[in-house]
Amino acid sequence: MDIEAAKVIVEHIPLTPSEEAELRRQARIRSTHYSTRIEGNRLTLSEARQVIEGLPGRFHGRERDVREVQNYWGALLKVEKLAQQKKPLTEDLVQHVHALVEKGSRAKPTPYRDGQNVIRDSTSGGIVYMPPEAKDVPGLMQELIAWAAQAEKDRLPVPLVAGLMHYQFVTIHPYYDGNGRTARLLATFILHRGGYDLNGFFSMEEHHALDLEGYYRSLAVHPHHNYYEGRAESDLTPWLEYFMKTIAGVFKRAQEDVLQRAARGGTSEPEAIRRMDRRARIVLALFTRHDKITAGDVARSLALSERMARILVKQWVDEGWLTIISTAKRNRAYGLSATYRQFIGND
Repeated sequence: MDIEAAKVIVEHIPLTPSEEAELRRQARIRSTHYSTRIEGNRLTLSEARQVIEGLPGRFHGRERDVREVQNYWGALLKVEKLAQQKKPLTEDLVQHVHALVEKGSRAKPTPYRDGQNVIRDSTSGGIVYMPPEAKDVPGLMQELIAWAAQAEKDRLPVPLVAGLMHYQFVTIHPYYDGNGRTARLLATFILHRGGYDLNGFFSMEEHHALDLEGYYRSLAVHPHHNYYEGRAESDLTPWLEYFMKTIAGVFKRAQEDVLQRAARGGTSEPEAIRRMDRRARIVLALFTRHDKITAGDVARSLALSERMARILVKQWVDEGWLTIISTAKRNRAYGLSATYRQFIGND
């Protein structure tokens, strides 16, 4: 009930494009930083923001951390896009998301592991969890995807499906690395696809990272470390209780942020903004931080190819809300028309 109440409030309180964009951007940055931090990434929140925004920074010796943040950011944008398009959850989608997390935007879908892996305590070296053998992974993943499809048909509450997907994915542990990040992205995909995107204003990953002991304790629902010694038949109630409370908490925080911004007034949208589709709104929001943009900026913000971004930009120039301010063949720059600059509030 708390989740549904927050969802309704957030969905029905109008904000300006710049306010929406800022809440969404901050939530995405937190999600990226904290999800990678859970796996040992050494960048601070401020440094992760620098990497995401392409700002100069000194990261000598932490190049892998930089790539992890860049990859997760790209994967998160892609997951949101796939959810918005209502793409079905398939094994190919899972493998594609994992490839984005591990290798970046140009990577091919990654096959499941072909050998055993073991999760060990970083201090003692003792076995924390031994997942199923590689030969069983394909069948278990097929069953998981089929279960998710049936759960949707049976109208199982979306937050429950997201929680169970998260748990079972890390339990199967289909990859040598990147399982946690991929599981959290798949939970996000299911929430967004099922109408629980909350306009992108929340970060589950932040809560997990700030309560890491509770997160891992809730996932360890059976005392035995071996998948075949009871882990597969565990009572998942403690995990689901943790997951539901987490969603309720982050949704409540998003609700409070929206209410605070709405209380300041001036959140009604002009007709020109209401006519804009989702992609145009995202690009419009880039101007809250930049005076000019390029097709490359559009491609990165929408997770598109530069060719597709150039097509969209030309369309928006023709519509009159973007203007060409530099005609250079490379990195042609675009600005907002005078009419639309007033909506952003940083003229």
